[in-house]
Amino acid sequence: MTGPLVEVSDLTVRAGGRTLLDGIGFTLNRGERLGLIGESGSGKSLTALSLMGLLPDQLSATGSIALDGVDANLVGAPERLLTTLRGDDLGMVFQEPMTALNPLMKVGRQVAEVIELHDGALSRGERREAALAQLAAVNLPDPVRIARSYPHELSGGQRQRVLIAIAMANRPRVLICDEPSTALDVTVQAQILDLIDTTVREHDTALLFITHDLAVVSALCDRVLVMRDGAILESGPIERVFGAPQHPYTRALLEASDLSGSRLRGTAAAVSVPAPGEPTEAAQVSNEQAEPLVSVRGLGRTYRGSRSSLRSRAEPVHALADASFDIGRGQRFGVVGESGSGKSTLIRLLCALDTPTAGSIVVDGQEVVGARERELRQFRRDVSIVFQDPMGSLDPRMKVGDVVSEPLDTRAGSAEAVAQMLTAVGLEPAMAHRYPHQFSGGQRQRISIARALITKPKILVADEPVSALDVSVRAQVLDLLAELVDEYGLTLLFVSHDLAVVRHVCDVVAVMHRGRIVECGPTEDVYERPREEYTRTLIASAPKLVLPDL
Repeated sequence: MTGPLVEVSDLTVRAGGRTLLDGIGFTLNRGERLGLIGESGSGKSLTALSLMGLLPDQLSATGSIALDGVDANLVGAPERLLTTLRGDDLGMVFQEPMTALNPLMKVGRQVAEVIELHDGALSRGERREAALAQLAAVNLPDPVRIARSYPHELSGGQRQRVLIAIAMANRPRVLICDEPSTALDVTVQAQILDLIDTTVREHDTALLFITHDLAVVSALCDRVLVMRDGAILESGPIERVFGAPQHPYTRALLEASDLSGSRLRGTAAAVSVPAPGEPTEAAQVSNEQAEPLVSVRGLGRTYRGSRSSLRSRAEPVHALADASFDIGRGQRFGVVGESGSGKSTLIRLLCALDTPTAGSIVVDGQEVVGARERELRQFRRDVSIVFQDPMGSLDPRMKVGDVVSEPLDTRAGSAEAVAQMLTAVGLEPAMAHRYPHQFSGGQRQRISIARALITKPKILVADEPVSALDVSVRAQVLDLLAELVDEYGLTLLFVSHDLAVVRHVCDVVAVMHRGRIVECGPTEDVYERPREEYTRTLIASAPKLVLPDL
């Protein structure tokens, strides 16, 4: 067994007259970890689906996929053969577990079903025990409880572990992971990546890991393929490709991924930290020099919880508790934390989209809490927000010009204002006549930014504005935000779970955990000298792009 485990030759996938994969070829050896990187539309997922024989019917494939020990070309192979290979030889972990798992079937049954398909000789009890053992093998707590649960009753990280358990249930020779950690919080992501690493090592499984995150690939893989527009542009060992890239596109990806610099910081106002606790000396000086634009004191939000039974009491949910901080004019203030930490609740309260149960919010001298809607009219012009998912925040039935001008009180002169704003965010004024679906994800986010800035606000709130974007598009949007913040004299409140992005953008960072701000201060102080264990864990868990020196 000296040849490659998988050999792909001249693989071409077409949709009608369009070529989606253009004659790609590569090999995967036993126990090797191969990273497949590229942006959306590059062909990464199509490559994985081709290997699994799961291409949609409307696509046609030619070329060759050879699997060691199988005397057939997997391209165009009969479904009967492919079914036997899936699970025994080829396993796959998808990006979104909620769409990959059956929502109507308990988790244990789904694992047992895969085992049954490939070993029908096992009794029902033996399959159940094997399923529990597999759930335990992926470090799920209380496998018996997990097995009896439906997917919606589990967290995102737990669901992803279930997918890994299913993919590895029959010890496949090849494990394909398609963006398995993209939607996860940083600490959960680290746990999933460690689990994948441990699992493939224990079973000497070949790994094809698909992602747009170069830091993850550099930590997990031995070799890398760089894809763009359905073609492989560059391949080789991680050290060579990342240390001395040959193709301009690879160099551009690496440059866009490296957020270690501080080119977006240094022009904003002085630092201000939370009122409670001991502020730094620099913060005390800045507070003496100027009044903050935003002052938050003792802010809290408690929701009524749900009952576990008809006789039980509804326990309150403390989404936010005793938050206090200041934001200076022109400052870039970052908020980081995992899902459920209270970031979204805080944003809703600061934008007067929800009412706190305790505390005060003063923006530019105006108390927001308790103010009537007509008293908030100017406030809503002064505070604008850019959301995470531009497609979800843009009305698909409205043309871009109407979307951007919607926040204006009057339509007089709106066409000229829209043209100016579109130009400011790097779009052509003529694009005002198109609909949101006719734009790329990065362009739609630029439209969202244009809409947020057309009222000439004082404060721009950016809620995970780049988490759904490819790495190069992310860099473009971050640069755009930085330019606009400086050009319009904005104060930026930037919310994200991506610690590298916040460090790159912000002067000050607040770390949230379980509804509380556990640490806050100048960004470099918090990142280099974190006081809280939770902050240290977050920073340690974040994948880091290490560029080799060759």
